[in-house]
Amino acid sequence: MRESRIRIGVVAPGSRIEPLLAERVGAIARTLYGERAPELVFHPQCFLASGQFAGDDRARAEAFLEVANDADFDALWFARGGYGSGRIAASVLPALNEAAARKTYLGYSDTGALLAGMYTRGFRNLAHGPMPADLTREGGDEAIKRALSYLVDRSAETLEPTISGTAPTAAFNITILSHLVGTPLQPDLAGHILMLEEVAEYIYRIDRALLHITSNPAIRNVAGIMLGRCSAIPPNDPDFGQSEEEVMKHWCAVSGIAYLGRADIGHDIHNKIVPFGLSRPR
Repeated sequence: MRESRIRIGVVAPGSRIEPLLAERVGAIARTLYGERAPELVFHPQCFLASGQFAGDDRARAEAFLEVANDADFDALWFARGGYGSGRIAASVLPALNEAAARKTYLGYSDTGALLAGMYTRGFRNLAHGPMPADLTREGGDEAIKRALSYLVDRSAETLEPTISGTAPTAAFNITILSHLVGTPLQPDLAGHILMLEEVAEYIYRIDRALLHITSNPAIRNVAGIMLGRCSAIPPNDPDFGQSEEEVMKHWCAVSGIAYLGRADIGHDIHNKIVPFGLSRPR
């Protein structure tokens, strides 16, 4: 008989993490929950290196499926973004089983490619939120505690504060969603409140990505768009002349999509959790 405590598998579909980071995340979980601490299982693949990836495409795909399809895991927590999720999506998505469909998945940034692909296949326990790699940020334990509180308790306090449970939501990195639009990974977001964030992109690139996103006929069926934080924006020479919010308001006006204000998400320790679809308490 399996133990009653939550069992969370961690995989890295993109870039690798260091073993010490995994140890530190485990220590936070034990301090936070004591005897009720979830069992965190970092797949060895998380620590592999193949160029910039945490192992080659086959190794990353196999690790993802090993955890996702194992009924003994309650959740799959993505270790880090970086790049690589899109490279394995076509091979792993058709291989997911019923146990995978019942799991909770948590991640953001590059892992949005897999989250989007699973959402198109009817998976409903998906969420955009902190990952173990966030512990490398100053004050990152705050993000780790928020993620664990969501994975273990589905704490309402972890959610982006505008989420009411009455309207479906979804969240993505702007660049990632722009690259998914028009591909088989693009999810149906009709009626959703779509929250978008960005990091380390020039304003003109954000502008160009939003042109692509908001021009898509299916995206125009969203209930509205909220803008998260756009951090570490490199200086433009000459100055672009508009802020990220002004750019977002422009493309919402052009496309006829309602602009619904700012969202409390981003590539930082304050990144709140956004479930895909309607928020469901445990």
